Amino acid sequence: MDGRKVPQEIVVEVGDVFKRILKETEKVRDEHKKDMSVLKAISIVLDRNPELRQEGLAYEVMQWYICRMEAWFAADTDMISLKCWDQEQVLLGGHGLMVQGYDPIIKELAKDIDVRLNHRVSKISRGCDKVVVKVENGLSFIADAAIVTVPLGVLKANLIQFEPKLPEWKVAAISDIGVGNENKIALLFDRVFWPNVELLGIVARTSYSCGYFLNLHKATGHPILVYMAAGRFADDLEKFSDEYAVKFVMSQLKKMFPDATEPVQYLVSHWGTDPNSLGCYSYDPVGMAGDVYDKLREPLDNLFFGGEAVTEEHQGSVHGAYSSGVLAARNCENHLLERLGDFRKLQLISFSGDALLEPIFPLQISRM
Repeated sequence: MDGRKVPQEIVVEVGDVFKRILKETEKVRDEHKKDMSVLKAISIVLDRNPELRQEGLAYEVMQWYICRMEAWFAADTDMISLKCWDQEQVLLGGHGLMVQGYDPIIKELAKDIDVRLNHRVSKISRGCDKVVVKVENGLSFIADAAIVTVPLGVLKANLIQFEPKLPEWKVAAISDIGVGNENKIALLFDRVFWPNVELLGIVARTSYSCGYFLNLHKATGHPILVYMAAGRFADDLEKFSDEYAVKFVMSQLKKMFPDATEPVQYLVSHWGTDPNSLGCYSYDPVGMAGDVYDKLREPLDNLFFGGEAVTEEHQGSVHGAYSSGVLAARNCENHLLERLGDFRKLQLISFSGDALLEPIFPLQISRM
């Protein structure tokens, strides 16, 4: 926080200790039938293994590692389930950055499709083998079936009225899965004044006060840094103006680099309060039942559900959202074929991490 550089050997050593602590939490999980938070499990591990406790600067570095973990789930460690936190199947290949953004993918997938923008759905009615989707401007669309892929935060807030009402087991699934928040403050500068590293971390006495900047110059060639804030800190940042948020992160940056220039342009996200999202992506909260993803994904007659929140193995990811949409579309197609008299008795396709489709067009991906 005071701008001094942390010796690399401390970062590496504390990182190894953090891995050991997380490994020890597996024993805690095996010993307790009742779920608990990752933070509580870490506390138990440190009580049993005092040699893993860190002091001084090393303690602050440990908080930074916890901060990175919270960024992965977009939630604080006292909210994350010990039972489920490591159940995600991470795809091979390492981290990558979509240099052109997701625009090329969307344009390719949207070819020959009637896409209506700025049509916020207010009501979905189903019955008589039809679905009626009503939007805020008064228009209604009638279809044989529909696939709901709105963010989980929107479903939680009951911004869409369902008729008939969703069954209690579906409402419970929507309620039980957590929705985290992670915001970004993108800063464009007139020149590069930072080293050619993947990220610039900030250590502090609490994970809440830690943070980091992603260096997009390394991947794109443009002088851009992106400050990342997750969990309660992301929520708190949204309470202030964009100007204040930029001023706050710039004060930290100038401690590290006294010659830092003011950004010529900036962009601040507000995922937690954006009415089209009301959150960033899903995570497993403490005490969540093991079958909630199946229940959230379960169709209701001719109403199907997709999105990152229904993908138990790849939640919180674009590939999870994409693959769930493909599967929902296939199941929807099978439903319509059966209803129209196709007697092949097609089965509902279950979600699998192997269901990801090969890309059908070239993408520019930069390994950070």
